[in-house]
Amino acid sequence: MCGIVGYVGEEQAAPILLEGLSKLEYRGYDSAGLAVRNDKSGRISIVKAKGRLKILAEKTDNGRTVRGTCGIGHTRWATHGEPSENNAHPHCTDDKSVVLVHNGIIENYQELKDKLVKSGYTFYSQTDTEIAVKLVDYYYKKTGTPLEALTRAMLRIRGSYAFGVMFHDYPGKLFAARKDSPLIIGRSKKGSLIASDVPAILNRTRNVYYIGNLEVAELSGDEIHFYNIDREEIQKDMVEIKWDAEAAEKGGYEHFMLKEIHEQPKAVQDTFGAYVKDGAVDFSEVGLTDEALGKLERIYIVACGSAYHVGVVGKYVLEDLAGIPVEVDLASEFRYRNPILIPNSMVIVVSQSGETADSLAALRLAKEREIPVMGIVNVVGSSIARESDYILYTYAGPEISVATTKAYSTQLIAMYLLAVQAAKVKGRIDDARYAELLTEMASLPDKIQKALDDKERIQWFASKYANAKDIFFIGRGIDYAISLEGSLKMKEISYIHSEAYAAGELKHGTISLVEEGILVVGVLTQSALFEKTISNMVEVKSRGAYLMGLTSYGNYNIEDTADFSVYVPKTEEYFATSLAIVPLQLMGYYVSVAKGLDVDKPRNLAKSVTVE
Repeated sequence: MCGIVGYVGEEQAAPILLEGLSKLEYRGYDSAGLAVRNDKSGRISIVKAKGRLKILAEKTDNGRTVRGTCGIGHTRWATHGEPSENNAHPHCTDDKSVVLVHNGIIENYQELKDKLVKSGYTFYSQTDTEIAVKLVDYYYKKTGTPLEALTRAMLRIRGSYAFGVMFHDYPGKLFAARKDSPLIIGRSKKGSLIASDVPAILNRTRNVYYIGNLEVAELSGDEIHFYNIDREEIQKDMVEIKWDAEAAEKGGYEHFMLKEIHEQPKAVQDTFGAYVKDGAVDFSEVGLTDEALGKLERIYIVACGSAYHVGVVGKYVLEDLAGIPVEVDLASEFRYRNPILIPNSMVIVVSQSGETADSLAALRLAKEREIPVMGIVNVVGSSIARESDYILYTYAGPEISVATTKAYSTQLIAMYLLAVQAAKVKGRIDDARYAELLTEMASLPDKIQKALDDKERIQWFASKYANAKDIFFIGRGIDYAISLEGSLKMKEISYIHSEAYAAGELKHGTISLVEEGILVVGVLTQSALFEKTISNMVEVKSRGAYLMGLTSYGNYNIEDTADFSVYVPKTEEYFATSLAIVPLQLMGYYVSVAKGLDVDKPRNLAKSVTVE
């Protein structure tokens, strides 16, 4: 949720820390701070600010007033204690002998605090992080070495964490440690860096290491060493980040979200092209053989938020096309309902970041039950990627806006490919149908672009409903899955109360919410369900609703019912989500813009949800 940046090397640290933190603002935060060690005096200066990062930049004259070549910075999203300068990171011991930043949650913080109080420690904040820094100090005083202090503290802490740590007695060194919260280590020509996500250091280097669970890194300006929890040095391979810094910039667009909506044709094409070669799906890089796919008797899809909505689409497509029974679970529910997982099954975990806490916990539950796991993720080397038996990477590139668009679209492609290949392997479709489906999938990028070209009409319509209090989305089958994601896009960035309903359920209570002038969006891309959904739209219209209809070109009779109609290109109906979602993404975006809201950083939300 929060952001961490650290630097040690030849250059002034504070400007680098501020620049890196600015690249992590999308993760969500309510305060910021940095700590820098002065090279001459050896004193560690800590500066914090409540609110946006620009306040911290102003307090430090963009880092120029805090001199030194070794430092750590942080953007905080409050969990323990209100947003305030006092609760902001970095946290430190009373004498600043140990200074620490932390992402994650320490679950047994009260137990540890009671122990430390008995040992004479006092506390100035309401945070669990202050407990962590003073626990490290407690063991440092006992052992005299940062490595042993960190590893002993790690064994006592329950929960999730990524730490960046400075010790006063060790000038020119940074230490990092992690468990279940993302952290990477970078190496540039002029120093070493730590960060909670790649964009923070991409202007400095594309060479990174992924630090594993219960591991520690020791960084100096020219060396990086890694250790396991037993303090044994371990070797790691450097990974080159393929996308460059420009991919994480706005590129002339007003917001990252609008840029990423327009990047969907390329993202879809790149993901499709990565796995379709010579007219056939090739999952060799995923590690999934046709034999393993053919033996599947059940699939469990586990995800959160938009990724869960991909799972709902996946259920409809996999069951109908491939004939495989599919269960779809919210990750936070899956792990606590004691799921019954049968042999010859597979768990598919979908996550943009590959670090989603509930999804990662669900993955580990499946592994404990000895059920193979496929991870569908966008971030190379992420925790879900490393721990999955099969890894199907999406090729969305960096997604900065909190509201996902292109990552969602590439996850859909992953689901389609899996369904088409499973259908072929299980003999549900012949070679001609297989080729037809892949050809149609290959045409999706151009058709997505055509849907984008109609954005001015969506912008005009969105401006009319910027002051709406409630919006409902209805559909059946795959159209219901589309409605779920369209509703989420609306509510998360416009703050308008929005709900998606299976259209056939309206008469079972929900229709009582319909009143004069309320906007209802009907999604109708499935020909077998078109008339049924039209009848539901007539029901709400007779009760005063204003209707927007979303369907494919050719279904012009929708205009007999809808007050405003939006059309997307025709495609194979299994793949309709990829096109129908585009106008709904644009509508949520333009409503938010019309209301003057912060589109890329909606209130109370974070890009990567790494805590429960």
